[in-house]
Amino acid sequence: MNWRSHGTWRGAVRAWLALIDLRGGRLKEFHLRHPQQVRRVVFVCLGNICRSAYAQRVAERLRMPCASIGLATTTGAASPDTAQRAAQRCGEDLRSHRATDIKDFEVLPGDLFLAMEVHHARALQHRLIGRSDIQIALLGLWCKPPMPHLHDPYTLSDAYFDQCFMRVRQAVHGLHRTLSRSVP
Repeated sequence: MNWRSHGTWRGAVRAWLALIDLRGGRLKEFHLRHPQQVRRVVFVCLGNICRSAYAQRVAERLRMPCASIGLATTTGAASPDTAQRAAQRCGEDLRSHRATDIKDFEVLPGDLFLAMEVHHARALQHRLIGRSDIQIALLGLWCKPPMPHLHDPYTLSDAYFDQCFMRVRQAVHGLHRTLSRSVP
């Protein structure tokens, strides 16, 4: 595995471990089980300024009901210049995006939370325990090939931002196809 395609050594190790868990069946709980019950997709990362913000823009372009949040962010924070430039290279605009912390977000029945990393999905499980009206999945499972870990590009190179955003875009499009097939 080329670590540069995962941003950092840590990203490569986390991606490798997540693939082992995926192949071993230990991530089944983070597969979409009931696509027909999805009313809104909610993209989740740590800061809601790069990956989830970009995923939201792609989903909006596809006319998907969507939102994005961060697990540890400051509501109102803007996307950094590097993320804005990377999004612009992909034909999207993050200049008006403002982060939303999970504490400031209203969870609705039918929400599908799409985490960028396995530990984000587990954190969501912990925070949303007892909610049987929502689902949690890993966005990277819609990549070809599946990538359960989409490493954070924040503070990394433009090349990795482009790689990460390409994967996010591919996954959102794959998710859109899946959800479109489930509509009666």
